[in-house]
Amino acid sequence: MAQLINGFPSDGVVTVNRVLLKPGFTVDDLQERVAMLCENVKTYHSDTGFVGGFVALNSGAISNEGSTIGQAVANPLKDKEALIVTFWRSFEEHEQSHRSDSFQPLFKKVLELCENGNEEIAYSMLWSGQAYSPEEARAARVAKARYGNKAA
Repeated sequence: MAQLINGFPSDGVVTVNRVLLKPGFTVDDLQERVAMLCENVKTYHSDTGFVGGFVALNSGAISNEGSTIGQAVANPLKDKEALIVTFWRSFEEHEQSHRSDSFQPLFKKVLELCENGNEEIAYSMLWSGQAYSPEEARAARVAKARYGNKAA
């Protein structure tokens, strides 16, 4: 399995928080509070299990090519929904990070702007990878054309 984030072990854990902004809060509020929280995690937990993460904001776009539930043209949660995704060596190390005295006050500040409370789901990695280089992509297409339809 290729690595999604350098140093992320193949048996690592991915956690996902879904944030729905309460009325009266902005994306700037979210970015500020999550930045403080993420800086804390990087500072105090990079050597105790934290490997990396990202925050993604709902852009409002819906893929009609990749969706099977109608032909919507925009998502009503645009600029209101965000995912906070973190990568950990183990679930136990993740849980320990949440118990730290420096983490909890910052976490509570993020929760203040969450309309949906918080549910953080932990996932085990099954696969990750990056795109082929242009040369690798050409070689893969040649191999598919030559061997793709033959039984192994």
